[in-house]
Amino acid sequence: MLPEVTAVRYVTPLREGGSLPGIVEADDLGTYVMKFTGAGQGRKTLVAEVICGQLGRALGLRVPDLARIQLDPVIGRCEPDQEVQGLLKASGGLNLAMDFLPGALGFDPLAFEVSAAEAGRVIWFDALINNVDRSWRNPNLLVWHGELWLIDHGATMIWHHNWPGAAAAAGRPYDASDHVLATFGPDLAAAAAELAPRVTEDLLTAVAADVPDEWLADEPGFDGPDAVRRAYVEVLLERAKSIGDRITVGERSKDKPSQAPEWVRVRLDGRAGK
Repeated sequence: MLPEVTAVRYVTPLREGGSLPGIVEADDLGTYVMKFTGAGQGRKTLVAEVICGQLGRALGLRVPDLARIQLDPVIGRCEPDQEVQGLLKASGGLNLAMDFLPGALGFDPLAFEVSAAEAGRVIWFDALINNVDRSWRNPNLLVWHGELWLIDHGATMIWHHNWPGAAAAAGRPYDASDHVLATFGPDLAAAAAELAPRVTEDLLTAVAADVPDEWLADEPGFDGPDAVRRAYVEVLLERAKSIGDRITVGERSKDKPSQAPEWVRVRLDGRAGK
């Protein structure tokens, strides 16, 4: 189970994301980025953050530590922004916190170099969880102490918004043409060989167990939280078996003009010519 803390001070909103996360201080003296159950995307965003964050860490990727965090909306009573006030009032109780990385920089693919091995691991992982939100438009990567950190996994596993079609999602390909690390010559074969065998039923079951029952309760079509957890395990386990063979990088521009900026097209063309 994830550790649990209590928010004691609301510091400031982070307006980069659509869910309006906020920086808070907790009773363990830690500082966290808090994501709220009352945000527009709802509790499934937090479920995705837990499953993907814990899975990524288990696979050796750098993801900020996660914690359950209790919120009393009264801590935001002096917040002047009405949108923030409404979000806090709608999110009383259990929410999700991620360790705040002080001084971290947003990843810029023109300023930071990433090895082919690391790029391959990140893209393979994003293919597994079907992450549609790690593009050159919105990298959702940080550089902290010179190392790459993965954040914001709320827009992953889109099949959990339509469980009747989830089984088919296990076999769908992943187009990484717009992925922010596509220009670094990702070694996808090595990543698949290293990571796929580690995505076991036991690992996925342990990861899903970290999701609080109340975020899985009353899911239509399921008998209870454990049944929902099992559904996540089944899709990810099946997807891990062959997703490495179904990742494409750069092919989109062969069929139609690329929508990527010039620096992306130049890099991709240069990689293809090697």
